[in-house]
Amino acid sequence: MPETKTHRRLKSKWKRAGVAFVAGTALLLGGIYVNADAATTPVDSSAGDSSAAGTTAATDASSSVSDVVDAADAFLDTLDGDQQSDVLLDFTEANATAWSNLPCGSTCRVGIEFSTLSDEQLTAAKAVIETATGTGSGTGYDQITQILAADDNLGETASGYGSGNYYLAFLGTPSTDGTWQLHFGGHHLAVNLTYKDGEVEGTTPFFIGVEPTSWTGDDGTTYAPLSGMRDGMLDMIGSLSSSELSEAKLSESFSDVLLGPGEDGDFPETKEGLAVSELTDDQQELVLDAIEPWVDVADDTTAASVLSDYESDLDETYISYSGSTDLDTTGDYVRIDGPGVWIEFICQNGLVYQNQVHYHTVYRDHDTDYGGEFSF
Repeated sequence: MPETKTHRRLKSKWKRAGVAFVAGTALLLGGIYVNADAATTPVDSSAGDSSAAGTTAATDASSSVSDVVDAADAFLDTLDGDQQSDVLLDFTEANATAWSNLPCGSTCRVGIEFSTLSDEQLTAAKAVIETATGTGSGTGYDQITQILAADDNLGETASGYGSGNYYLAFLGTPSTDGTWQLHFGGHHLAVNLTYKDGEVEGTTPFFIGVEPTSWTGDDGTTYAPLSGMRDGMLDMIGSLSSSELSEAKLSESFSDVLLGPGEDGDFPETKEGLAVSELTDDQQELVLDAIEPWVDVADDTTAASVLSDYESDLDETYISYSGSTDLDTTGDYVRIDGPGVWIEFICQNGLVYQNQVHYHTVYRDHDTDYGGEFSF
């Protein structure tokens, strides 16, 4: 029987836990593992046979999507008919790919603008995004809120910026038995989470950037929304020997990410750089650690599952860089490219704060961008 995506994800999860996976069924002496977070939490096998693992994992995923649908419905209930028409759109390629890293408002985006919502409606809208995304500190919803705060900070210096200039749309009708996408973004942010038959089918494209890279708020809190991403890349590249750095070095120079808005499906035909299979176990773990902050945009269960997929693909994954390895100068660039995962991180010259760099980064998946619904 061919290996399905679900089988592959489960096999990867149990592999991380040192558990055998045979013909789509998990085997564990003394217990079973039931979901992405259960790699360290065995369940007494007396509770049922090994098939319960897959059943429980599917139930957990369905329950998570159900929560997102409930939050989406609650948000829609706060809107009048015209506003609902702005939010509920067809899941077409044109709508799905309508995102940008620019402060271009509705000329490059679809959905309802945050600035048009009442306080009650805005709270309900943010609840949808919070329910659908990760719970980690500095990742997921916490990181998203910091990007909105970054735009408010920019708005104090230059016009055209601010958290009110962000757009939310549901492409397709939110449900646990159909195909639809949560589509959210604005300047320096694009979140695209695709659902199919009660499961998360795609967590990309995910674009995120920030200018300046850090700032201090009125309350004295210092914000640096992409520091975890940068630090993970620094640790990964910093672990390489001089010969490994030479192999990872790209001949090209970069001014932005390659696969930003409007570049759907334009993955290079040949992978470049250093094969992760050549690295030590500790170095490979640093590659996985570097990937994780991007994956964590999705809900925690989905993120763990996707990360397990990428771990099983590490031997076919490549890392590369251009510019310096310090990630503090315009043109410094790092890439991770696997059978599924594609991540780029680059330092650009600031546009508003022109005396310092700002970051752009994009996370895509070779197979599941927009849930794999379109051919580019």
